[in-house]
Amino acid sequence: MENPSKETLQSWHDDDNNWKLGGLFYYNKKDKRVFIEKRNPDYGVTLNFANPKAFLALLLGALFFGFIVYMITKD
Repeated sequence: MENPSKETLQSWHDDDNNWKLGGLFYYNKKDKRVFIEKRNPDYGVTLNFANPKAFLALLLGALFFGFIVYMITKD
């Protein structure tokens, strides 16, 4: 599906089958977005772990924070 409608995106977001471990992780192969708003929008966003780009975003985030920790703690 190239450009799903807002209604389709909302139905995917609301579907309990797309949320794993009690709503902690979002996993939907049909949804091509990498970042998904959490079920409670006050909590920010999460990754769509069915999208391979999500793992790249996770890796880049971990490397960034690792670099910050390294720069703070180096002699």
